[in-house]
Amino acid sequence: MSPYLTSLRAIVTREALRFIHQRERFIAALVRPLIWLLVFAAGFRAALGLSIIPPYQTYITYETYIVPGLCGMILLFNGMQSSLSLVYDREMGSMKLLLTSPLPRWWLLFCKLVGSTSISVLQAYAFLAIAAAFGISMPAVGYITALPALVVAGVMLGALGLLLSSLIKQLENFAGVMNFVIFPMFFLSSALYPLWKMAESSELLFTICALNPFTQAVELIRFALYASFNGSALFWTLAATAAFTTAALWGYNPARTGISRKG
Repeated sequence: MSPYLTSLRAIVTREALRFIHQRERFIAALVRPLIWLLVFAAGFRAALGLSIIPPYQTYITYETYIVPGLCGMILLFNGMQSSLSLVYDREMGSMKLLLTSPLPRWWLLFCKLVGSTSISVLQAYAFLAIAAAFGISMPAVGYITALPALVVAGVMLGALGLLLSSLIKQLENFAGVMNFVIFPMFFLSSALYPLWKMAESSELLFTICALNPFTQAVELIRFALYASFNGSALFWTLAATAAFTTAALWGYNPARTGISRKG
């Protein structure tokens, strides 16, 4: 077997085993969005009075509207969790051992990205299944068309996690950085309320939310769950993915990390 495929299988399997052994991580990833969906949604719906959500022009409940945003929340938190594991691996020395292998550094980071994205997508589908069990379901075909959107969004947020892990030097600093990144990205997006509602209250807030790459990822998922295509959201999500990936590769450059190859 090719060493590239061997390394891909080994790294993805390691990420999967780590996730399986951390059952609390899986439970927390599902409980967090379910609380938003089942508890807070009633209050937000009453406050915002959402019934017609452009561009769909169909009657949907607020719970149905925020399902894509909560899928994005799962992808975002898992991307940050994978970033935490990279910082931990670097402190324990396993990351140094991995990066000094003969394979290209970009391929090793790609394998880590594939592993974290696969876990994120599985968690998102588990959440969608639980939401459907509570009667909050999407169009049947939407569960199929959402797969590419979830993968693209998961890769973007995983690349953001890679970038953060290259910048964070100590595990103790990670919690503060997570709060600084996660909560502004999530709340300054269209995950909980549509952009046209924000434009009614503040043009500045609308502009910030529209420029947020997480907003584009959520809109990509939202359209896909309704079996629709949002070309603009796809373009900007891919552009953000390229930017985060390039910056992460620079961050893991041997000249910066001090990790050089052996031999």
